[in-house]
Parts: sequence; structure tokens; C-alpha cells
Amino acid sequence: MIRYAARRLLTAVPLLLVISFLAFLLQQLAPVDPAEAVLHAQGVPQVTSELIAQKKAELGLDRPLLRQYASWLASSVQLDFGLSYVTGKPVWSLLGPAFMHTLQLTAVSAAAIILLSVALGVYCALREDAWPDRATRGAAFLLTAMPPYWLAAWLVWLFSVKLDLLPTSGMDSAASFVLPTAVLAVGYAGVYFRVIRSSMIAGRNEDYVLYGRANGLTERAITRRVLANSLQVAVPMFGMAVPILLGSTVVVENVFAWPGLGNLSVKAILGRDYPVIQAFVLLLASSFVVFNAVSEVLSGLLNPRLRKDL
Repeated sequence: MIRYAARRLLTAVPLLLVISFLAFLLQQLAPVDPAEAVLHAQGVPQVTSELIAQKKAELGLDRPLLRQYASWLASSVQLDFGLSYVTGKPVWSLLGPAFMHTLQLTAVSAAAIILLSVALGVYCALREDAWPDRATRGAAFLLTAMPPYWLAAWLVWLFSVKLDLLPTSGMDSAASFVLPTAVLAVGYAGVYFRVIRSSMIAGRNEDYVLYGRANGLTERAITRRVLANSLQVAVPMFGMAVPILLGSTVVVENVFAWPGLGNLSVKAILGRDYPVIQAFVLLLASSFVVFNAVSEVLSGLLNPRLRKDL
């Protein structure tokens, strides 16, 4: 198992290097010269070619591309992404708190997605093609088809404006998590529970289920065993839910004024704050690679057949 885990984690290293290089190139491919963007952000009234050249030398943008990348990568590994062009503060001082706020929302949403997916998947599998199963799938399809911003607007109107039960924005209390979590959880749980339902329906027709019934096992015990086997299929899916949620919070955070990565990234894009954009892209893309590797390791732990080639 250790060899399998090490191999899966090491295969992520080359991909992380490629991602880091592409994130670094974002500044080079920008339509506006980074040095000029810094000068405009600093409020320089008249930007001249001499000032641009001076700023390039100050930022190290006049060096060869690969040397710039090597220096940037070495700093990024230490979470030093440079200074924000707009505020002049270290990027991590802006990104760190925003990342923690987004991570809190992501963790709560991921827990809600897993609980909803498992509960609805088991409920519908045990009532295959009955009216509760069809009604649940129909409602899930309808909610999944709704754009997140539209669903968020309706929830705010109902629970905040009309009923005055929940806050409309910010993260002042536990109640602030309810509406953003609902918007994120409803869409993904509506997709994931169908995977568990299908896996459980297929599992109930396996030979071990018939053998268990023949030996007098209760339906509850059989359901637990079928669910345990179905979760082997769902683990990679749930593992990727976290980075997907990190990337999906952009719309939700801006609707609910959540002080997270989504809100920060939109402001950075509008302000052409390239160091913040680079750090955001690198962090988000790296999370996909890391969580994918971790989910593969967990799948191998649950299913030894995946490790038979090692």
C-alpha cells in the first residue's frame, strides 16, 4: 500500500510543475504590460517608457523568462507570491485569510453533499422506480438545472427578505453558512446521489447478496454491505468534490459577499492584479491534482484490486 500511495503521489509532481509554469505565463500573456499595470495601480499620473523600464528592472521582469520562472517557483513553494500590484501588500496576506474563509464554506458544503448524497442514494435505491424515487430524481434534476446565482437570489428573497430568518451576506455567524451551503450542496448532491443509487441497485443483484439472504442475514445488514461496496465507487467522486467546490464558490461568494477566494479573484481580475491571479490559479489547479491523487490512494486502500499491478 505504501508503494502504491508513493507512486500515485509522485505522478502528481510533473503535473504540478506544468501547472505552475502555465500559471506563471499568465502574467507574460497579459494584454497590458505588468510594469505598466503596477504604475497605473500606484496612481502614477503619466506613465512613460522610462518609468516602465525602471519598474521592470525593479520587479525582475527584464530577466530571461526561465530565470524569472525559477525565481517565482522557488518563492511560491514558500508561499511567497510577491506583492499585490493594487494594495502593495504580500499576496499571501490577502490570499491566506480568503482561502481559510473559502475552505470553511467548502468543508461545510462538502459534508452536506456527502450526507445528502448517501441518504438520498440509499433512500431511492431501496424504493427503485416507486413514486418516492421518481419524485426525488425529478426534484434533483430541476434543482441541478437551476443556475447557482438564480437559486441564490430566490433563497435570499424567501429566507432573508420575506421570512427574515437568515442573513443575506457576510460570515458573521453560523447562520451565514446556511444559504451559501444550500446553493452549493443542492446542485452537486443532485448529481452524486444518482451515482450511489445506481451503484446500490447494481450491487443488490450481486451473488453475495443472494448468498447473504440465503444465510438469513437481515435486510439492514445486507443494505449496509451493499452501501459499503457502493462507497468504493463514490470515494473518488467525493474526493474531487472539495477542489470542485473551491472553484465553484466564485459565483456564490460574490452573491453572498463572502470574503473568500472567489470574491478576491474577481477583484484581482478587474484590477489586473496579476500576482494575486497567478497565486489563485496555482492554488486552485494544484488542489485538483493533490485531491485527485489522494482520492486514488483512498480508492486503492478500499479496493485492493486497484493495487494488483504493483
